[in-house]
Amino acid sequence: MAADADVTRPAVRRPAIGIARSSLPEQVAGRLRDMIVQNDLAPGERIRERAISAELNVSRTPLREALQVLAAEGLVELLPNRGAIVAKPSPGEVREMLEVQGVLEEFAGQLFCANASEKDIAEIRALHFEMMAAYSRRERLQYFKLNQRIHRMIVELAGNRALLGMYTTLSARLYRFRYQPNLKPEHWKSAVAEHEQILASVEAKDGARLGRVLKAHLQTTWAKLSSLLSESE
Repeated sequence: MAADADVTRPAVRRPAIGIARSSLPEQVAGRLRDMIVQNDLAPGERIRERAISAELNVSRTPLREALQVLAAEGLVELLPNRGAIVAKPSPGEVREMLEVQGVLEEFAGQLFCANASEKDIAEIRALHFEMMAAYSRRERLQYFKLNQRIHRMIVELAGNRALLGMYTTLSARLYRFRYQPNLKPEHWKSAVAEHEQILASVEAKDGARLGRVLKAHLQTTWAKLSSLLSESE
């Protein structure tokens, strides 16, 4: 059937080529996100365009476009005549954002179970096993990206566009902070156990339980993060 679709609708492939050609700023933004998440660019640090351009082997134009993307996400701040710095929200701001995101994910979990098909559940399960494979290899960044895909997929499949919009905004601002707790092996191990509960709730299509587990997951994220912040002080 895939071959027939290509014959009857050949235009389907053309936009994908255009997207690939114009995706350099997005690729640069992705690299910068990874650098921010892994603390290669620390909160409050100035982003030196010349050095970053050389490191990523790109010109300043796609770099500046990427910084605009990250500024819209709240990961960096653009300062007049001073360039860009990595955003540095206060611990109180991070806690408040995590509290709101916990409520959003709780609601998303309830809607997901009401709407999810067996195919949707199978996709979550496959991502979970892929994430666990990354955990077994101790590939922390890959684990985190798969982890975030699971959370986002649950929200997307909840089928509420307003919910997805608010969640997307918060997720971008919290991206770095949701990664940090896993830097401690014991925190990472407990997060894996929490994701086993998430998968069990998804497979049971128990919306109330999934909502509770997701909200509790965000609460423990803050507890772990706050302990790391206290240690750093």
